[in-house]
Amino acid sequence: MLRKSGIRLLAATALLGWGTLIVPGAHAQSAGGGNAGWFVPKASQPAAHAPQHEAAAPVPLPAAPAADSEEAQSQNPPILPLPPVPKAPDVAKSAPPPAPIIGVISVPDVMRLSSAAQQAERVLGARRDDLAHDAQKEQAGWRDEQQKLQGQARTMSSDQIQASERKLQERVIAAQKDFRNRNRIIQEAAQVSLGQIERELVQIIRQVAASRGMNLVLHREQVALSQESLDITQQVASELNAVLPTVFIPAADVDPEVLAKSGTMPTTADANTPAPAAPAKH
Repeated sequence: MLRKSGIRLLAATALLGWGTLIVPGAHAQSAGGGNAGWFVPKASQPAAHAPQHEAAAPVPLPAAPAADSEEAQSQNPPILPLPPVPKAPDVAKSAPPPAPIIGVISVPDVMRLSSAAQQAERVLGARRDDLAHDAQKEQAGWRDEQQKLQGQARTMSSDQIQASERKLQERVIAAQKDFRNRNRIIQEAAQVSLGQIERELVQIIRQVAASRGMNLVLHREQVALSQESLDITQQVASELNAVLPTVFIPAADVDPEVLAKSGTMPTTADANTPAPAAPAKH
């Protein structure tokens, strides 16, 4: 009984991915060498060969259904007529678009040069590290508790063993729920931070492109060849750091969902104003 419970606890521990807290899906694999990667049900597997001295009885083939039978009609459904397609009216001629004046930009490079993005990565990266450390510490506590329970199994009754197993399982479930909730809060805080940068970045790209007479800006990663004078990455990054050097990041003990529902989520304009604390949702 104790061995089975240990397997259940280890399986429950495996449900928690310490880095990203994502539960991977199970992949079905076949044990047969000839059908690797495929699952062959028993009903569809070839039957064992009959002895050579026994002749297999011929299997009669079913007769083909008549062309006018109901079965043939069900296999070949009739083609239903479609309603007539309306004729599209002629489109009035309009002025041709202006000649393209092209620029290129590398958004990943802009994010790497952004001081606000660096701030968000530094703060949220530290929170992810704390979460991983706490998860590893809790997992070590589960192992110690399980080994302790195994050592005391001989001196405990069946009811006592079941009670101890149930208590440890409840501890595992509660910790998993807490870690997933903390991971969700970190991810939503990252969305709040990056959302501010993306919103400001769109405006700055338009302003920089307009200042240089560009009416078409392409991603540099999708362009095979371009002149350096067409690249506005460095100028956009400089403008972004001047306009948005920092961003508002919800505190570690504040649930972004609760903060958003309260209507007190700061904007970029008042990012330096401290936000009222809101209890984290569990």
